[in-house]
Amino acid sequence: MTVQKLGVCYYPEHWPEERWAIDARMMREAGIGLVRIGEFAWSRLEPEPGRYDFDWLQRAIETLHGEGLDIVLGTPTATPPKWLVDSMPDMLAVDAEGRTRGFGSRRHYCFSHLPYRAECARIVTTLAERFGAHPGIVAWQTDNEYGCHDTVLSYSKAALAGFRDWLSRKYQSPQALNRAWGTVFWSMEYRSFDEIELPNLTVTEAAPAHRLDFRRYASEQVVAFNRLQTDIIRKYSPGRTILHNFMGGFTGFDHFALSADLDAASWDSYPLGFLENSSDPERRQRYMRVGDPDFQAFNHDLYRACGRGRWWVMEQQPGPVNWAAHNPAPAPGAIRLWAWEAFAAGAEVVSYFRWRQAPFGQEQMHEGLLLPNAAPNEAFHVVRAVSRELENLGARVETTPARVAIVFDYESAWAWSIQPQGRSFSYARLILIFYRALRALGISVDIVPARPEAVQGYRLVLLPGLFSVPEELAAALGGDGQIVLAGPRTGSRTPDFRVPDALPPGEGLQGRIPVKVRRSETFEPPFAIPIEEPANVSAFETWREFLVAGEGVRVIDRSQDHEVAFCCDAGGAFHYLAGQPNAAYAARVVEYLCGKAGIAIQRLPRDIRIRDNGPMRYIFNYGPEPIDIGQWTEGKSLLLGNELLEPCGVAVFRRG
Repeated sequence: MTVQKLGVCYYPEHWPEERWAIDARMMREAGIGLVRIGEFAWSRLEPEPGRYDFDWLQRAIETLHGEGLDIVLGTPTATPPKWLVDSMPDMLAVDAEGRTRGFGSRRHYCFSHLPYRAECARIVTTLAERFGAHPGIVAWQTDNEYGCHDTVLSYSKAALAGFRDWLSRKYQSPQALNRAWGTVFWSMEYRSFDEIELPNLTVTEAAPAHRLDFRRYASEQVVAFNRLQTDIIRKYSPGRTILHNFMGGFTGFDHFALSADLDAASWDSYPLGFLENSSDPERRQRYMRVGDPDFQAFNHDLYRACGRGRWWVMEQQPGPVNWAAHNPAPAPGAIRLWAWEAFAAGAEVVSYFRWRQAPFGQEQMHEGLLLPNAAPNEAFHVVRAVSRELENLGARVETTPARVAIVFDYESAWAWSIQPQGRSFSYARLILIFYRALRALGISVDIVPARPEAVQGYRLVLLPGLFSVPEELAAALGGDGQIVLAGPRTGSRTPDFRVPDALPPGEGLQGRIPVKVRRSETFEPPFAIPIEEPANVSAFETWREFLVAGEGVRVIDRSQDHEVAFCCDAGGAFHYLAGQPNAAYAARVVEYLCGKAGIAIQRLPRDIRIRDNGPMRYIFNYGPEPIDIGQWTEGKSLLLGNELLEPCGVAVFRRG
């Protein structure tokens, strides 16, 4: 089994060369085993067109490897140098308002620009030829944070040409496209693919099918851009792990599709920065210094699925960051908790961003393991302590499949951002409502794509908000006594963004549970639709549907206005929920489903979370007060932590 280890992100080009050996020694002494370098260094690797300077990188790799450190080498394609941009200025992306997004920061390229791809292939090939066989290189990271700063969608000439070609291959004829998009609406019919424009700068919203196809096209460009690099790296650096560092809460492209070309997935975890995006002010206040108890965990589970079981944290927050609306310092113990939270979810590596806080550039306020003057910062000491704990535990990746799965689908996220119907509706928030409810019951959860093979083997599968349900997926659900929950919005559109002829949730699911959605409504919080029992506790918020229940449907709950809220088929396997539940109702629905599926639950205090990982059980306290966890330790001896678990505390024991 894979040994779990710590890493760090390092930029040798930022520091005097005489400092490199000191840094490498300090990393080793702190228990760091892996270092990521090079992902923003193109201007130093190729200071002029065709003139390479790889000697400094060679010396940096030798210095780090000489201290026993393994290297992750990044491809530098997220930051093309100025001379390259000047040579092909049309490589720059264009925003939805038609403005060119210029040089001067990072991610300044359009994924659709084929000559830029050729330049990327050239620099990646040259790097891989030079360093691919080096014994210190154990992994590669492609580019950096695809899509960061809203860079997936580009409305450039290259994107227009690529999109037209993509449409011609998909639809074969303008007539087929017109039928699929419903262009007869508002007299938008096309005679030629050359007449089609990008879905921006329209008077009001463009056709939803047009917008969704553009999102599909843009996602495929990111996948193709990445595949170009992975193919080169595999040729010249066989046997090394290839990763990309995804982001948290980002749905701009299909991460499952891109990960098919990777050996493992990684993501960049910034718990306090992410918490600033929460719409819940009470949650932001309570967890301001430790982060949302479920957001990081959800992304751990998501990227474990993307990596088909293999995943890393490539960038872990070590202190205040520079990019959120507000940037508090972590609570004592929070940095340690985040590391163990990731290891409990099966991370192979937790790597900190960054080694030393930069005294120049755009990220001066982003803390590192060292201060700008190279003195150890608080997180340096935390890392050293965690490395000792890892060694003492002999920590290994020991993940086992969960009994519960939630289907997560990037196309659904695109569709409901195109047609939210209510300003407060969010696909990601809907998924997190159910995820939180399961975690609050002490249940480990797998996140899976909307594929037939992915949903098999689970006792309980939830697919709320799934935009379109393929017939083969519907047929794969419910086998071997599996309990299934659909709704709200599940199957409410066809792949062409049409309401199904049979009405939502479409024929595939209606063959399993005979319900039809005849109407839906949205409303602004705090307005809610109460459920009959228990009154004034359980409710629908933001989104509600009105169902027509067919023969054999058993009503489990009704709303106070007597509409069907929660129901199941005659056999009790397929369930439909006709709205977005508040936290109380989500907890009730999930507990009911777990009972049907034979899954044991544990009602946890609001700040306690449990993660079972192979034979190990991890218990985390995200709250501000100590909590007695004796009832969840099964009388076992703790390998880490105390039965009176302190704030930001972590307890670990081996289950029977």
